[in-house]
Amino acid sequence: MPNFCAAPNCTRKSTQSDLAFFRFPRDPARCQKWVENCRRADLEDKTPDQLNKHYRLCAKHFETSMICRTSPYRTVLRDNAIPTIFDLTSHLNNPHSRHRKRIKELSEDEIRTLKQKKIEETCEQEQETNNTAQNPSAEAGSQQDGSVLPLTLEEKENKEYLKSLFEILILMGKQNIPLDGHEADEVPEGLFAPDNFQALLECRINSGEEVLRKRFETTAVNTLFCSKAQQRQMLEICESCIREETLREVRDSHFFSIITDDVVDIAGEEHLPVLVRFVDEAHNLREEFVGFLPYEADAEILAVKFHTTITEKWGLNMEYCRGQAYIVSSGFSSKMKVVASRLLEKYPQAVYTLCSSCALNAWLAKSVPVIGVSVALGTIEEVCSFFHRSPQLLLELDNVISVLFQNSEERGKELKEICHSQWTGRHDAFEVLVDLLQALVLCLDGINSDTSIRWNNCIAGRAFVLCSAVTDFDFIVTIVVLKNVLSFTRAFGKNLQGQTSDVFFAASSLTAVLHSLNEVMENIEVYHEFWFEEATNLATKLDIQMKLPGKFRRAQQGNLESQLTSESYYKDTLSVPTVEHIIQELKDIFSEQHLKALKCLSLVPSVMGQLKFNTSEEHHADMYRSDLPNPDTLSAELHCWRIKWKHRGKDIELPSTIYEALHLPDIKFFPNVYALLKVLCILPVMKVENERYENGRKRLKAYLRNTLTDQRSSNLALLNINFDIKHDLDLMVDTYIKLYTNKPELPTNNSETIENA
Repeated sequence: MPNFCAAPNCTRKSTQSDLAFFRFPRDPARCQKWVENCRRADLEDKTPDQLNKHYRLCAKHFETSMICRTSPYRTVLRDNAIPTIFDLTSHLNNPHSRHRKRIKELSEDEIRTLKQKKIEETCEQEQETNNTAQNPSAEAGSQQDGSVLPLTLEEKENKEYLKSLFEILILMGKQNIPLDGHEADEVPEGLFAPDNFQALLECRINSGEEVLRKRFETTAVNTLFCSKAQQRQMLEICESCIREETLREVRDSHFFSIITDDVVDIAGEEHLPVLVRFVDEAHNLREEFVGFLPYEADAEILAVKFHTTITEKWGLNMEYCRGQAYIVSSGFSSKMKVVASRLLEKYPQAVYTLCSSCALNAWLAKSVPVIGVSVALGTIEEVCSFFHRSPQLLLELDNVISVLFQNSEERGKELKEICHSQWTGRHDAFEVLVDLLQALVLCLDGINSDTSIRWNNCIAGRAFVLCSAVTDFDFIVTIVVLKNVLSFTRAFGKNLQGQTSDVFFAASSLTAVLHSLNEVMENIEVYHEFWFEEATNLATKLDIQMKLPGKFRRAQQGNLESQLTSESYYKDTLSVPTVEHIIQELKDIFSEQHLKALKCLSLVPSVMGQLKFNTSEEHHADMYRSDLPNPDTLSAELHCWRIKWKHRGKDIELPSTIYEALHLPDIKFFPNVYALLKVLCILPVMKVENERYENGRKRLKAYLRNTLTDQRSSNLALLNINFDIKHDLDLMVDTYIKLYTNKPELPTNNSETIENA
């Protein structure tokens, strides 16, 4: 959506001009001056927040001295800027025209007061001019006190030198080039092998960069131009500046959601990747990566550091957070649940939800606090990764599937297609695994025992290890129990990742899902008997011996009175805790607030149509009342919204998603509906409709996949993942000089630097 200038008789808009547009300030006193100078009566009764959110003035209404162009990409106003240039008379040439920006008619007293102010300002300016003419040294003194002094030659050269260093670091980040080069023991003795940063620096010197050449000529031969400490400082500034560009858009949109992905290893330390969801000025839902947080083993400490980093270091106001979601494996889920609880205590509107990028069944399985489940999930991921190592391995699996499913070619073809995808994240992953298990075992066993030299020792050895893991009876029972328990949530979870109408109706089906799981829990003896029989039959088919885990058998050796059977053991240690956990997890994740929010999806016209326009959004929208621009008119506005779509033209289709509704040309005529749709859109459970705006997660996965663990860097990762964000080199250089030094760091002796590093 373009920005329109709020000044009377000004028709400029952002799509037709390169001019900068500025929001009304939130400061009440300064905002009042802007409104007075605009002379628009309809703006006088609006709050500073409303003006800041919905109204802009273009740069033509400000003196040039009030505008700062800090870089080619950014134009800002001075802190005390007041608009003073307005056309208040041109509309008089056409008195019959209808003008929506009505100019306030002033009384004679107001006109007299304005004239007096102008006379006083003119006198002050003339007096300042005379004083400057009589005493030129006073002007120089005033510049020295408050204005920016011209840079010396040494300072200019220093800034150019630092800019070159920043350019190299940004290039390395975008191209995913690690800072360090070869390990010392990898390089033949006597061969000088600088790190990658040093090598690129020397390359630029050799290519004739004058600033770097001068610095090189004044230093010793065996010196590094930028020490490890300085590199680290500069990288932190790069990371901060790039992140700030995204966070500025987040703050402009007001509302956002926080999402964390699974814990990752960065140079030997565990970190949490953090993404934010928000709706940008063009009404597109975006999910952007904003950085890594160091992971803490203590849940309470993690919660405090999580909150502190987001609010104090990154400057986000959590009062505007409307959703939070965490995608983590079973070892970390309980701790992230503590983080969610602590944030909910402080910010009740930061609803804890599922994330749309993760299937409900996969998320529930990862959260089960049973060691056997964690081990089984790890084995499944390893098996999937093993066959995706090469096309030849997938072809081998395809051949085995073709032989086993000769009598059911359709199912065989379907399983082949599934195997070529990342099937472990599917809603029906455990059903697929049970059907595939025989093929997997035969294929792994064949690779391991192949007498020809088709597979190298590494692949054959890995196949042997995985074959042993999937033919363990404990693994068989675990996947069969998970398959049966999660069958009750499969359709529910699939709807949550479906169209907007599917998500709306899924919220209503939660009660039935919980009822079915509670019935299973009440009759767990009967259900487990069927599940264990299925696992036993599958084990027999694969010629797998039925036995208890070795650890348990060893513990029971001295207990002669123990009558524990395999069936009762797995009931107590697997089936019961799994069902209990899933029931409780569904209740926690689908809280009353979460369900109320999903009920508000009846605002989407296609859902309205399915409900015959008999909806009651107002009752559910109460939780977002403070987010509405005009809450008192909500009821009337919702009525108009329903009437608009109920009596639409025959050729007009009902928008089926929030994305489509937000892009309606007249959506701004329904300010409360518009605000509600924006808040609902950013809930993590909602699907990102346009894949172009889900780049943050995809690029994060690509970075982790393509970068060795010991070469990962949280700073360089942000530069690589957000490679398309414009960066301001001048701002980076100025920030570095301000934070660290006014002079360039002296080059460091190469041997000393290596030892210190």
